[in-house]
Amino acid sequence: MVSPGGTGSGDGKSRLRLWLRLLKVTRGIEAELRERLRSEFGSTLPRFDVMAALSRHREGLKMSQISELLRVSNGNVTGIVDRLVEDGIAQREAVPGDRRASLVRLTRKGEEEFVRQASAHEVWVGELLGALGREEAAAMTDHLTRILKEGRDAV
Repeated sequence: MVSPGGTGSGDGKSRLRLWLRLLKVTRGIEAELRERLRSEFGSTLPRFDVMAALSRHREGLKMSQISELLRVSNGNVTGIVDRLVEDGIAQREAVPGDRRASLVRLTRKGEEEFVRQASAHEVWVGELLGALGREEAAAMTDHLTRILKEGRDAV
């Protein structure tokens, strides 16, 4: 007998258990990262995510590009960027030829602050996933990448 979504008995249930465990681990790590960013830096995970996106795109990003990268609404990004600008972490620049759009990029202060937070974030993730050795982490990353790729191909 073939179980739903599986190729044989128990496949579907084992994959469902994996999915639930992935959710539980992800939510736990995310909650811990949120708390550490709040207590250590007085910041939030969405703010960190926007800074990370801007750090990867030093030429600047339009608000719509930030929203697309982070998969959140423009409204969410606007509020975060407004506060980053107020705090001197980011700046807006006019886009030549498009009066409605602006590019957002980190200021020097923002770059320095992001480096501080990203360094701590890397240590924290290392601690939270410390039960895995380097090879195990690499193998899991490969498996999850394959799942992502096959998921895109199936849609």
